[in-house]
Amino acid sequence: MPQPNRFQQLVAEAKKNVAEISPNDARHEVGCRAATLLDVRAQEDWEAGRVQGAKHLPRGEVEVEIEAMVPNLDQRIICYCGGGSRSALVAESLQRMGYRNVRSMAGGFRAWKEAGLPVQ
Repeated sequence: MPQPNRFQQLVAEAKKNVAEISPNDARHEVGCRAATLLDVRAQEDWEAGRVQGAKHLPRGEVEVEIEAMVPNLDQRIICYCGGGSRSALVAESLQRMGYRNVRSMAGGFRAWKEAGLPVQ
């Protein structure tokens, strides 16, 4: 069995510290709890398709721009990427910045689409 590479190890450690949420639960929370759905993928991925109602903040800009987008540290933030790895890293970073209500969407945008949920 091959050893995980450093990126995979980093993601595995982040997932120990971050709560994950299913795409269906994320959709419910965005509708009922006014959660902020944060797409952390690259610009070209965002332009190719995204979750309806999501806000875009690429992973490399999150720490610099998040306070302007979401100033309330108690606001529910649900991060997603393509498959759930980068969003776990972002969620962990947001928690270190003091955000208390952060989740990572398990399986990312691929899982959202596979669940048949709306995209734009």
